[in-house]
Amino acid sequence: MKLLTHNMLSSSFIKGVTKGFPLGISATEIKLQEVNFNADFICRMLPKLDWTALCAAANSVGHLGDLPTEIPPDFEANEDFLKKAHHVLQEVEIQEGELVCPETSRKFPIKNGIPNMLLNEDEV
Repeated sequence: MKLLTHNMLSSSFIKGVTKGFPLGISATEIKLQEVNFNADFICRMLPKLDWTALCAAANSVGHLGDLPTEIPPDFEANEDFLKKAHHVLQEVEIQEGELVCPETSRKFPIKNGIPNMLLNEDEV
């Protein structure tokens, strides 16, 4: 699961959960997968992300590096920043571990890079 995907997930569908975002990450296996850099894609995605949650997720899996904690105002023209964002968003993949609901502590397993967010009947 890429950190880009993580930034789009929440557990708000659980009974009694109001926000469910951001999900915590407990990773036991992380893989770095090289992906071709596409500045246009990163520029289009950045406004849709919760940057604070992305930085927290990257930090929790040990890949924050020197990524700034705020998006620079000139990010479209800042290739160095875009490459750092690309690395965190698309090249860091969680292969095994768990996502954790911030409100209920419910754990969702990640196996082979795929988060399983199916609920039990009593959780809906």
